[in-house]
Amino acid sequence: MINQKLPKIWYGGDYNPEQWDREIWKEDERMFKLAGIDVATVNVFSWALTQPDEDTFDFSVLDETMDRLYKEGVYICLATSTGAHPAWMARKYPDVLRVDVQGRKRKFGGRHNSCPNSPSYRKFSVQIAAKLAERYKDHPGLLIWHVSNEYGGYCYCENCAAGFRTWLKERYGTLDALNKAWNTRFWGHTFYDWDEIVVPNELSEEWGGNRTNFQGISLDYRRFMSYSLLECYKLEQAELKKHTPDIPVTTNLMGFYPELDYFEWAKHMDIVSWDNYPSLNTPVSFTAMTHDLMRGLKSGDPFMLMEQTPSQQNWQPYNSLKRPGVMRLWSYQAVARGADTVMFFQLRRSIGACEKYHGAVIEHVGHEHTRVFRECAELGQELQSLGDKLLDARTQARVAIVYDWENRWALELSSGPTIALNYVNEVHKYYDALFKMNVEADMVSVEEDLSKYDIVIAPVLYMVKPGFANRAEQFVSAGGTFVTTFFSGIVNENDLVTTGGYPGELRSLLGIWAEEIDALFPDQKNEIVMKQDWNGLSGTYECGVLCDLIHSEGAEVLAEYGQDFYQGMPVLTRNHFGSGKAYYVASSPDEAFMESFLANLCEEKGIKGLLPERAPEGVETARRVKDGKEYLFLLNHSAEAAEVNIGDSPRQDLLAHSSVSGSVTVPGRGVVILES
Repeated sequence: MINQKLPKIWYGGDYNPEQWDREIWKEDERMFKLAGIDVATVNVFSWALTQPDEDTFDFSVLDETMDRLYKEGVYICLATSTGAHPAWMARKYPDVLRVDVQGRKRKFGGRHNSCPNSPSYRKFSVQIAAKLAERYKDHPGLLIWHVSNEYGGYCYCENCAAGFRTWLKERYGTLDALNKAWNTRFWGHTFYDWDEIVVPNELSEEWGGNRTNFQGISLDYRRFMSYSLLECYKLEQAELKKHTPDIPVTTNLMGFYPELDYFEWAKHMDIVSWDNYPSLNTPVSFTAMTHDLMRGLKSGDPFMLMEQTPSQQNWQPYNSLKRPGVMRLWSYQAVARGADTVMFFQLRRSIGACEKYHGAVIEHVGHEHTRVFRECAELGQELQSLGDKLLDARTQARVAIVYDWENRWALELSSGPTIALNYVNEVHKYYDALFKMNVEADMVSVEEDLSKYDIVIAPVLYMVKPGFANRAEQFVSAGGTFVTTFFSGIVNENDLVTTGGYPGELRSLLGIWAEEIDALFPDQKNEIVMKQDWNGLSGTYECGVLCDLIHSEGAEVLAEYGQDFYQGMPVLTRNHFGSGKAYYVASSPDEAFMESFLANLCEEKGIKGLLPERAPEGVETARRVKDGKEYLFLLNHSAEAAEVNIGDSPRQDLLAHSSVSGSVTVPGRGVVILES
């Protein structure tokens, strides 16, 4: 449980009363009660208000807000406000201003605008965190600390350059080791003095986003920036913990956000929280996968849904409304996959600046007679009725999918073999196939204990970090099933090719070696031709993106390419290793192949879906387990009702308060939660 003060699924969101006159505050209180709001995130962007100059602190508005909300039964998620520095700080201490990738010094403006290696920013951010902790450490309404907001964005200033060189000294020890790791003899880049190293931006090594001349330095700069921003978080966290050791500390993450290694960040967070903003056309399974990734950041611990919109966003190209029922449906999707909170941005709509058209519980009209408010109030009542039943409930997946941010960075920085290779999309292909079969999957890091699982899938594991190959071999040797794909096992943690034949350190486990890699144009396809029927996996399937030209070194060849000069070469192999099996999928298969392939692997391991038969199209299933009880979620993402077979065992419908068995009707865009 996040905090014993509020033993239920928290319901609320970002609240900015400082943007409104006091007469509005009483109306907020009335409407919060109607909606069942019991948590407000405050002070997210109030640094300039609470610290109008270097020597003055004014907490009067925050004092009043904290006391008023608690008196009205609303608890506090208290932010440190360091997501945007005040204008006076930028003018007086320009080292807080970032330098962009093109080498331009920013002026004051926007947010995510502070250099993470600025001495001034670090000094003042720690100071304001300490002031807040000292002042509110004993406040009865304080539930959790929220450090900064949506960390992100890189800086390329001289402070960052100096910090980068210090970080490199600690990482490599000597210039000889660094030169070797970066392969600097290429293009005459050998360094003889640490001060010769400059940041990799568009004035030096990089251009056009993720394009770089030297993958080694660009990869390390991404590691360094993730580390630098994390250090800012940890400095504030330390101040908060000094005064409130028992109050949890978090910061809101952003799903598959590319710039920060969230597995490393999660080690320093009491609970993971994140902001969920899918588009109307985002695949349902992709959102589910993102929730599962957030749960996986701390090895299955529940997480906080810190932000979602009640209705629409303001920053996407097409800001569609959530159709009736979708806000409730997507809220329960988060809960089904591990969320112990349902929170919004925002509780009342702003009237100015760039987020004035971002949805809110209380719309610009200012009263409760809106569709959005009615839906929010109904959900608030339901969450109240559920009490603490679902809190701290876990999943029991037997399949794991490996995801790694550093692997993603290395792939995106790679100068070939194709711009069409998208790591997240390839991971999603495997997740989506399991999702359609109603099979649970955990999203895990390369450091996770693999022995907990029966099947481990590591799509496009281009970078093999120290120790992972050995752990994969131990997992398979003990009876596990391991799957990896094309363009895997190519490089080490420094993005240096492992010589001796692809897939490098995975070669012995997989029993194959890859001679060449063919990059297909978007309109090109090849074929996967099964050599024999494997429990329904037979015939011919499409594949594309990349095709590894592999040779068997003991692995059984299950399928071959059907076209081009490498027709007849292996495309799907299975290697018996110890008591287990290791599969290699040498290209990117179509949907039909993926589902049949994974269905066979699950059947071999006795892994069944959450239902007696596959759910109807559009119906998502998920399960949480607590104190020996199972909670099965049926989430209908279709507009029409669906009949779902749940089996003959009676279960309790927690929302309808009835006992059910056999076939259950799930309304269009509706939710059923079954306890057994």
